[in-house]
Amino acid sequence: MGEKLKDYKINVKVRLAALWTSLMFCYIYGDYFELYVPGKTQGIIAGSSMLDTPFKLLTASMVLMIPSLMIFASVLLKPSINKWLNIIVGSLMGLITLLVGLVSFSEWRIFYVIYAFVETIIAIFIVYQAWHWRKTTRG
Repeated sequence: MGEKLKDYKINVKVRLAALWTSLMFCYIYGDYFELYVPGKTQGIIAGSSMLDTPFKLLTASMVLMIPSLMIFASVLLKPSINKWLNIIVGSLMGLITLLVGLVSFSEWRIFYVIYAFVETIIAIFIVYQAWHWRKTTRG
């Protein structure tokens, strides 16, 4: 009963990749569940969604591609570039997510606001992890 489980130190690159992965799942599920909001799919079929032009669709795709690529980048980039890229991109994505949440208040989109809140918290953790990335000591 008093047995302790062994805890392993997880590399900051893996922690960042896991945070970006969690963020992406929240984005995907939030957007998926939004399809159940009354009138949403009819608007998409009728061509009257927010993404009603090729440029808007391309812009949204590129913005949401960034966190997907950060999963990959967080594992493979050199620490000096990786740290600042995570701080900058994490801050920008957190700000975007917070703004989306603030403008989404309605009865049918309260779930979206909750997702935006969680996504913002995850982005804050990304920035925090990157900001507190320890330098190696030379001995």
